[in-house]
Amino acid sequence: MQPARERAEVDGSTTRSVLIIDDEADIREVAQLGLELVGGWHVETAADGIEGVEHALTRAFDAILLDVMMPAVDGPETLLRLQREPATAEVPVVFVTARGQLGDLAWLEGLGARGVIRKPFDPTTLAIELARILGWPDFSC
Repeated sequence: MQPARERAEVDGSTTRSVLIIDDEADIREVAQLGLELVGGWHVETAADGIEGVEHALTRAFDAILLDVMMPAVDGPETLLRLQREPATAEVPVVFVTARGQLGDLAWLEGLGARGVIRKPFDPTTLAIELARILGWPDFSC
């Protein structure tokens, strides 16, 4: 039996919670700032796929932003690992990638991702783009 996963609380109220998994520290930081400042969401980060899966198993995230190209365990393999875990199988994953070919985007969505956001992204519109992909009507929980 897995331990209970916590929900994020900010100022005593539950808010949307997003996990960013990316091997580039500057990308994690810029994305986190955009999602926190514009979306008002709780954001946590992981530097690779292994750390990301482990982190996702400890907290109930509303979404995961996942880099495609990472050393050791890449984004598609990380997504597969998340899908195999009952606790994370239903968490929507959106890939973030510098690869912009239409075939690449279709292939990534075919793996089970809810969408793809292209790098470089605008941190001031990242929360809006993520909310649109996931069908979140606003920035509240």
